[in-house]
Amino acid sequence: MKKLILTAGLFLLVLTQLIAQEAKSIRLSFVAEPQISWMKPDMDGVESRSSMAGYNFGVVLDRFFAENYAISTGLTINRTGGKLSYSDNTTNEDAPVDNKDYKLRYIEIPFGLKLRSNEFRRSCFYGRFGLTPQINISARDGDDNSIGDEVKLFELGYHLGAGLEYSIGGSNALMFGLVYHNGFTDITDEPGYDDKTVLNRLVFEIGFIF
Repeated sequence: MKKLILTAGLFLLVLTQLIAQEAKSIRLSFVAEPQISWMKPDMDGVESRSSMAGYNFGVVLDRFFAENYAISTGLTINRTGGKLSYSDNTTNEDAPVDNKDYKLRYIEIPFGLKLRSNEFRRSCFYGRFGLTPQINISARDGDDNSIGDEVKLFELGYHLGAGLEYSIGGSNALMFGLVYHNGFTDITDEPGYDDKTVLNRLVFEIGFIF
């Protein structure tokens, strides 16, 4: 928790300085994003059981370097996870199956490029893509037991999405979009299994632009 508060404090400090220096080229958004996530293993004996509902919330900063092009970053808290089944059916078809739920929480710091269309009828379309690094701050199983030693600290993936911004007056606007996140790196460290399990997410982006 102390690391979370310190990270958030440093981010807000830098954010305040950037806004003070370049207010006209920077937009700040608050996002609250329901999502569906699932874990995808690549090894026989490890299977994805089902998806898991979660959410992501925080602030996103767009720094425009041209009228319709911006570098996008932010700081969000991501509650995600998935469900896996572990078995040793490579040597025994009747081997017992261990079902495990992964309830994960990350600090997410996305970084990418955002492109916007020209405004028409108070609306504009946008697309965005980039990288999504995350740091794990909590890992629990289905019985709410800590499994931090079975989940890796760092996760990296890419995101690709599109949506609509609707102006409600002045610089304020509402934002609605759909973003797909695909993991690059292995997120689990289950004893006895040398699999690579990545985290995938489908995010329904809802935001308020200040």
